[in-house]
Amino acid sequence: MSARRFALGLDFGTESGRAVLVDVNTGEEVATAVHEYADGAMDRALPDGTPLPPDWALQNPQDYLETLHHAVPAVLSSAAIAPEEVIGIGTDFTSCTMLPTDAAGTPLCLKPEWRSNPHAWVKLWKHHAAQPEADRINETARRRGEQWLSRYGGKYSSEWFFSKVWQILDEAPEVYQAADRMIEGADWIVWQLAGEETRNLCTAGYKALHDSRAGWVSDAFLAALDPRLKHVIDEKMKRDLVPLGASAGELTAEMAKLAGLKAGTPVAVANVDAHVSVPAAGIAEAGKMLMIMGTSICHMLLGAESKPVEGMCGVVEDGILPGFFGYEAGQSGAGDILAWFVRTFTPAAGDAVHAKLEAEAAKFKPGESGLVALDWWNGNRSILVDTHLSGMLLGATLATTPVEIYRALIEAIAFGTRMIVDSFEKHGVAVNELYGCGGMAEKNALLMQIFADVTGRPIKTARSSQTPALGSAMFGAVAAGRRGGGYDTIFEAIPKMGGVRDLMYHPDPKRHTVYNALYAEYAQLHDYFGRGDNEVMRRLRAMRAGGKG
Repeated sequence: MSARRFALGLDFGTESGRAVLVDVNTGEEVATAVHEYADGAMDRALPDGTPLPPDWALQNPQDYLETLHHAVPAVLSSAAIAPEEVIGIGTDFTSCTMLPTDAAGTPLCLKPEWRSNPHAWVKLWKHHAAQPEADRINETARRRGEQWLSRYGGKYSSEWFFSKVWQILDEAPEVYQAADRMIEGADWIVWQLAGEETRNLCTAGYKALHDSRAGWVSDAFLAALDPRLKHVIDEKMKRDLVPLGASAGELTAEMAKLAGLKAGTPVAVANVDAHVSVPAAGIAEAGKMLMIMGTSICHMLLGAESKPVEGMCGVVEDGILPGFFGYEAGQSGAGDILAWFVRTFTPAAGDAVHAKLEAEAAKFKPGESGLVALDWWNGNRSILVDTHLSGMLLGATLATTPVEIYRALIEAIAFGTRMIVDSFEKHGVAVNELYGCGGMAEKNALLMQIFADVTGRPIKTARSSQTPALGSAMFGAVAAGRRGGGYDTIFEAIPKMGGVRDLMYHPDPKRHTVYNALYAEYAQLHDYFGRGDNEVMRRLRAMRAGGKG
């Protein structure tokens, strides 16, 4: 074997996929390539022009294969690496991103007879049209006293697996009937790479009602939802799960040819982009919360025990790292909100506009604009778990400027994170340190400083700008094992390949004091509009849906 050893991390995101080649000994990212999805996130129409209703968000699985075909050879070429020098492959995906396939794993949407049916396509994580199904899941679980509901903060989300599966059954039973498999995109891509269907413990636990000790949700509960769902796990899923860090098999000859890799290379079991970022940031102990800050924000936290926390997305034993209870929470809109504002209210777009707005917004003091906003432009994931909620800006006058609004939106996103941190601590789960990674942590220093000032906590930043792909590469090295040139456990890989940079954001006590007062206003609005005192947001969404009908 060559003295050089590399692991390949594949990160499948919302608008693009990327490949990162990582030195196993040092964690150095020697090459990166990004493939922009041809169809991106489809929220208005299918590729053939079939229109999509509101709250839909789909993807084309062919874009995932094109990422393998284009991005992987690109990193090998850029780094002048031979295929045999890649000792392992790891993958991560946005989640819950799921799709129906036939028994061989062919997505139904890639078959001519199903191409015009929206339910045959991949339902992206931010597909929110299954909210009615999620509402009924929660109502049924509360009525039956299902104990698992507390593991999801008291509410199961429309973004998650069974909400989406049930929506297919409700609205397109012919698609449900034709599907031999309902599967996470994360598991589907590993199926393509290794030639064998596996289901990972992470997505099953956080998105599909599986518990490491109690097992899957009962058939009786599924039948109470809909008799047709009673045997969905046995008929269209798989009960056996593979733990994180295990190998899902070896790269097939067909996929090796497509990606320019060596057949037989170990492939790690699938993972989720947010969860796999934790070891990439060098985190290996409880009490350290990682914020993956991109289009949305995911908040990942390790704990020594399982406790119910209002609004959390889930707590799963071994769901992030072995030996810990992994907690997940999140905000459905973050970078997406700022991108929407720039796209809608400024004459230009791109990083340069964000940089200019950031520089101008930094000149304002907390509270100077007289504005406060709610960060619900894409609904609320935590604490309220309600996609019917919408954004709000309060305090605007004829003197209000775009820069002031931009800053108010950043502050609202920071307030949303503080609400999550406060909820964890209120319910006895310690948050001792904050870490940031992702596009916003990399590009927006003002945002990071505001997060520190709002939370009153210093924030460390991950060393890598590609934390999901790096984390996936780390698990790829673990799939190879020490005998294959990698590591036998993820804990061996973390000090070698993960870590933080020197940059740290420290809170300013004076700004924190002002933000405490603003946060109190945010919290009052949060509860007034989010907990049922005023249902105006739901009524407006209903009017919007009726007007489009």
